[in-house]
Amino acid sequence: MSIAGQLRRCPPDLSSHSVAARLRFDPDEISAAANDFGGVVHSPPAAVFFPSSPADIAALVRLSHASPHPFPIAPRGHGHSVRGQAQASGGIVVQMSSLEGGFVDSGGEQLWIDVLRETLRRGMSPRSWTDYLHLTVGGTLSNGGVGGQAFRHGPQIANVLEMEVITGKGETVTCSERRRPELFFSVLGGVGQFGIITRARIAIDEAPKMVRWMRLMYTEFRGMTRDQEKLITMEASPESGRRRPDYVEGSVMMGHAMRSNWRSSFFSENDLRMIGELAAGNGGAIYCLEASFYYGYGHETAMAPRLEKLLEELSFVPGFSFTNDVSYFKFLNRVHDGEKRLRALGLWDLPHPWLNLFVPRSRITDFDAGVFRGIMKHSKFMGPILVYPTNRTKKDLEKLEDQNGEILKFCDREGIECKQYLPHYTRRDDWAKHFGRKWERFVQMKSMFDPKAILSPGQRIFNGPKLEAD
Repeated sequence: MSIAGQLRRCPPDLSSHSVAARLRFDPDEISAAANDFGGVVHSPPAAVFFPSSPADIAALVRLSHASPHPFPIAPRGHGHSVRGQAQASGGIVVQMSSLEGGFVDSGGEQLWIDVLRETLRRGMSPRSWTDYLHLTVGGTLSNGGVGGQAFRHGPQIANVLEMEVITGKGETVTCSERRRPELFFSVLGGVGQFGIITRARIAIDEAPKMVRWMRLMYTEFRGMTRDQEKLITMEASPESGRRRPDYVEGSVMMGHAMRSNWRSSFFSENDLRMIGELAAGNGGAIYCLEASFYYGYGHETAMAPRLEKLLEELSFVPGFSFTNDVSYFKFLNRVHDGEKRLRALGLWDLPHPWLNLFVPRSRITDFDAGVFRGIMKHSKFMGPILVYPTNRTKKDLEKLEDQNGEILKFCDREGIECKQYLPHYTRRDDWAKHFGRKWERFVQMKSMFDPKAILSPGQRIFNGPKLEAD
């Protein structure tokens, strides 16, 4: 059977087209492209495309765009999507990792961990990071790229100076804030709907060598969030020993999951025992404020500003401050250590129906009461890190899905206007609600840059050449 016969809805001249040489129909390749890290959606494409350059991708998109029956195309980086966003049912998945290097800037297919290694060789580093670095540049820039440095430098999409993008018409366009800004700002955080990122110019600064990494424990949620707010808004004062942190995050630590979720090189066994006892005496849950301070610039070899004065201003439980000094690289790559441990246990590739929410400051204590101390209190599925062990059964997946749904229903019932990050919706009305007042602009940009709705069908926002909803 010809290539044309194997691709559903593809134009009849595909088998003779130049892109045909880079299409793969191998069952293993199809199977790999049909799954993502979330482990929830299985949606096989008809073929996987292995480009050698951005020009190959542009040719593929132009072919679809020019066809009376356009076929869906989805770029796949490291497959870290959670709901099939990098899949194209019956269409073509573009394996971005096959792109050759050679750009002065970062290729969209490159992993952030490799960007870090390369920039550190020159004593430099990007400013803003996600917690997990084994993700592609194009993938995180299509979603936002949120991490503990965002309060200082914004998400990763706020640190891009220029991009090369292949639109849904197959056009290769260089864009920036001043050059084709409508495309630039549409693609950044545009969930793959307007173009495929093949190159990004990312802002960098001088890199530190070391990190003072702190974790502070709280029994009261409001105490932790109040201290977080203090840390991200404070002004540095070297005279008093106060220094603004470079990274701030927070976690809920459930006592019943302490050993499985928090065993790492950071905490000693005695630390975990103490923390577990604190959680047990506090209704099974405590809160962890995580803050880091970079140092080791130039000839600086130690943590210059003293932090004791700062700690005196915070309300963590006395005796429950934990500190490590680690290299900058080790700190940024910290989640990978947990990944290796879970891979060794066969627990990395289990279903991960994540729920990521932005909750208004005014309602965060209500969220704590209803979710952390309500829905999640007796749940064995709570995990404070990106990946956590669970059973290999569909039943448990359904429970995880139900639990996520219960949290969303609680927010809706209580009038907590949260906003999902990496959202999953099946109805166009829900997507319109998600984007709010920017929805009409979103549809307008889709009509401009991908009028036949070829790109990233896994998001299920648009369907078909008329931009119809599912």
